[in-house]
Amino acid sequence: MAQQLTHDVLILGAGLAGLRAAVEISRRTEGKVDIGIVSKVQLMRAHSVCAEGGTAAVLRTEEGDSFELHAWDSVKGSDFLADQDVVYRFVRAMPEEIRLLDHWGIPWTRDSKGRIDQRPFGGHSFPRATLAADKTGFFEMQTLYDTLLRYKCFTRYDEFFVTDILVDGGRFAGLVGIHAGSGETVVLRGKALLIATGGGGTLYGFTTYSQTVTGDGMAMAYRAGLPLEDMEFLQFHPTGLVPSGILMTEACRGEGGYLRNNTGERFMGKYAPKLMELAPRDMVSRAETTEILEGRGFRSEAWGDYLQLDLTHLGAERINTRLPLIREVTMKFLGIDPITTPIPIRPVAHYSMGGVETDINGLTRLPNVWAAGEVACVSLHGANRLGSNSTAECLVWGGISGEEIVKALPKLNLPGVPEGKVRAADAHVDALLKREGSENLYILRRELRAVMDKHAGVYRTGEGLAAALATLRDLRARSLRAPVNDKNRTYNSNLFHALELENLLDLAEVTVAGALARQESRGAHARRDFATRDDEKWLKHTLAWWTETGPRFDHKPVTITTWKPVERKY
Repeated sequence: MAQQLTHDVLILGAGLAGLRAAVEISRRTEGKVDIGIVSKVQLMRAHSVCAEGGTAAVLRTEEGDSFELHAWDSVKGSDFLADQDVVYRFVRAMPEEIRLLDHWGIPWTRDSKGRIDQRPFGGHSFPRATLAADKTGFFEMQTLYDTLLRYKCFTRYDEFFVTDILVDGGRFAGLVGIHAGSGETVVLRGKALLIATGGGGTLYGFTTYSQTVTGDGMAMAYRAGLPLEDMEFLQFHPTGLVPSGILMTEACRGEGGYLRNNTGERFMGKYAPKLMELAPRDMVSRAETTEILEGRGFRSEAWGDYLQLDLTHLGAERINTRLPLIREVTMKFLGIDPITTPIPIRPVAHYSMGGVETDINGLTRLPNVWAAGEVACVSLHGANRLGSNSTAECLVWGGISGEEIVKALPKLNLPGVPEGKVRAADAHVDALLKREGSENLYILRRELRAVMDKHAGVYRTGEGLAAALATLRDLRARSLRAPVNDKNRTYNSNLFHALELENLLDLAEVTVAGALARQESRGAHARRDFATRDDEKWLKHTLAWWTETGPRFDHKPVTITTWKPVERKY
């Protein structure tokens, strides 16, 4: 039997949401709750450190901002698929999160009056993206971990690849995983679980995501019986660096950057004349894609067609003080200095609006499992997330779920371990190591990403999605003939890549099948064959349930408390 280790609470994922929850649990209990923090990478290498531009919060009510305005911006930006009670809770909670981080020592950028600075972001009608230069996520992560170190109540499980979420008798019973350094199978037990593993954007080849972000938490929750909500809505950020996909933060446009086509035109005037480059991301990405498809992109045989992000008019001082990381990245990766030369960009896979279904408190349908951050779908973002609302969501629901877990712990007992399920998980890993065949895991992974790029991108059609679904099912069959050539159990990245491919295939199938079923265009889901939003038939959330033959879909209503859907105009 595998080694068993026990904690009061297990936090799966060590990004912003996971660390914020750990801090909340620790400070509310004065360090008296035993926490296990589990990450497949080293703790400070979670993808949250890559967040750049800002974190949204209402801080300037005396200058005209308000909770109602932030809520309206978010609901309108979501194409009216966000649950409005969730949005109101979010906007009211965020200012305190900014102040907490300030008290905990984050180096927020300050304005000329010494106040915490904020800048404009797409879809926001007021500058509320709170910033720490263009390394906001990195500094938020550092501050949360520094704060957590005040408490001596947590154990880190770094480089620990979880393969299964164990459910027994309708409740969470443990995690099964492989410790990379030893190769041993380990069972982690806990009264409560928080899933905080992030999104699944490496479904796509051109992506801003770290290559470790493979949707593991979503896929494991799905196979464990929890529904995935609204997975057809995958955000494409307008400015991915060509050819790498590295994020060129929305702060570039918040600071006044322009988007230009091959004639030098600031083309957003044709698509969103009021907000221009600061329209919501779904609209800007569609505008860019249209420009490229109609021949107004820059041609490159090596890179593919692209557009330009022009910062040259901002001047060296502004770029060096407000966008230092952007300058560093473009110089290192392309030899381009944005002070003098426009940056090549195009839309890039960036964020999962969908995820593990939760209620407004982050609780899933299992009574001792919560989810927070990008892995979860609390229904804050609907069909399209506004920039700077994501790090904010991680902070708010990290805090909320931490508080809820503390409240629930006295009523939760430590479950027994279903040994049969542990043996089955271990047997699956053994089967992967023994698998034979002529297929190649890495070729399959590239093919998966290519079909998602081609058929499930900014624009979609029923014909293309149906073709993608057939290809995905063929890839799944071929993956059963793809051996793990490294037979050693220690630091076996080849084995982990095989497990990640299984997770990606599950999520790709849910995403594509859900997109095929949703016969409308809403937010980031743009169907050329159903080009308009259909509130009569599709003002509802999609729920995907795992079955042996593929996802089973049903729906639930959108919570509308204040605003009825209207046409989105910017």
